[in-house]
Amino acid sequence: MTTTASEAVRSEFEHLFTAYGLPRAIRSDNGTPFATNNGLFGLTRLSAWWMLLGISLDRIRPGHPGDNGDHERMHRDIGGEIEGLISGGLLEQQAALDLWRNTFNCERPHEALNMRTPSELYKRSPKHYDGTPISITYDGSMAVRRVRPSGGIKVHSNEIFISQSLAGLDLGLRSIENDRVEVWFAYNYLGFIDLTTEAFVATSGRSERLSPCIPATA
Repeated sequence: MTTTASEAVRSEFEHLFTAYGLPRAIRSDNGTPFATNNGLFGLTRLSAWWMLLGISLDRIRPGHPGDNGDHERMHRDIGGEIEGLISGGLLEQQAALDLWRNTFNCERPHEALNMRTPSELYKRSPKHYDGTPISITYDGSMAVRRVRPSGGIKVHSNEIFISQSLAGLDLGLRSIENDRVEVWFAYNYLGFIDLTTEAFVATSGRSERLSPCIPATA
């Protein structure tokens, strides 16, 4: 691609999801446009969209490409077999990559797959992509708040910052004990609001994906 802008990358993922269905999770590194060093769980507009579709975020540890070793090995093979060896422009380079991809997936046996090819094991996801949900239906006991362009929501007439990556999207709020309010985004528990300090406290590490009691529906 010529750009890593979220909207451009999202368009490509829409084509992929339409062709192959939705995955349970997407593993990525911590770079643009998949993640950011700032903000709630490193969310970007792209990864927030994945969550809206019910996809879990599976990020490798920063500075540990070995966590995605199979993928890195594939890139090493591409580099060794194609990089610098193909003459011509973009069309010639792409043609060589298309041929390499077919060989890798359909012809070359893989030791890690007991000498089978990826195409022998691949199955399309049974979860179809029907477009982005236009709304999120939360449990009836929850209040719904739309995130403002500033990244905040109104609670008791006060604006509490959550994340700009969720701007324009609806969150579900559920009151619990000790003046606390749980904050949910689709299937994901994000943390809680402490009403005594009027501050949002994110759950440690990453969002917790629980049972689908809060469905995202079109």
